[in-house]
Amino acid sequence: MPTELCGIELAHPIINASGTFDAIAARRVFGDALIAQFPFSAFVSKTVTVAPREGNPPPRLWETPGGLINSIGLPNKGLGRYLAEDLPELAALPVPLIVNVMGFTREEVAELVAGFSEREEVAALELNVSCPNVKTGLVMGADPGEVAALLERVRPLTSKPLIVKLTPNASDVVAVARAAEDAGANAVSLINTIRGMALDPRSGRPWLGGTTGGLSGPAVRAVALAQVHAVAAGVDIPIVAMGGVQRGADALDLIRAGARVVAVGTESFRDPAAGTRISEQLALLAANSDLSRDASSLNC
Repeated sequence: MPTELCGIELAHPIINASGTFDAIAARRVFGDALIAQFPFSAFVSKTVTVAPREGNPPPRLWETPGGLINSIGLPNKGLGRYLAEDLPELAALPVPLIVNVMGFTREEVAELVAGFSEREEVAALELNVSCPNVKTGLVMGADPGEVAALLERVRPLTSKPLIVKLTPNASDVVAVARAAEDAGANAVSLINTIRGMALDPRSGRPWLGGTTGGLSGPAVRAVALAQVHAVAAGVDIPIVAMGGVQRGADALDLIRAGARVVAVGTESFRDPAAGTRISEQLALLAANSDLSRDASSLNC
């Protein structure tokens, strides 16, 4: 099922969600076998920030009956070390590289976009807008005006495709998606995690070191389907959909709801080869369903 995203040719519609598959660590374990059988048609990096981040204190994960709550806190080396150390390793992957970036001000995001703009190894940038703007106090991705102002600042800095990763915690996700499209975004991705919390069964205190975290996995699948369907009806740019994808049928549902590409996240923690399995299941379903009739929508 070859497709394309913002002019990027993909062998199939299944990619990874940012922060859920460590390709560098996987290559150390599996060696060249990872290159020969890479599970995704594009690789989305973990979030990069301007300055290095250690992330949240442990514990960082809590399993729920229907998913996972994480409070990782976006640990990363920062822009300088990412360019020097991680980018050369990720450039060796056999698929296009999409770099996820996040800043706490428009100027920080602008520095990140400018830093990656001239790097040929990078096919596209995904803007994580789920953090508060420290100058306004507003979560960038929850406010259409904030998203528009951010895109207006960074769009002139690069000709690379810009994918805006929307937060599901906005009061009107469709309005935010439209603002992103109108300000020059090439695509949107959704959904990000939903805020959740777990208590230590012995002490009754918050279990996670960051107190709250992001809920992902099958528990958010119905929310993802509803938000993708609503956004698809409100914008003309492509959608990268994610949220509880465990099998090809889940990916097919999101495509039928309006997605061009589907990202796998939490399932990769259980099955590192989930991307391959899900893409193969999706291809079989497509060959035997009315999706084959709609295949042109994956290549427009």
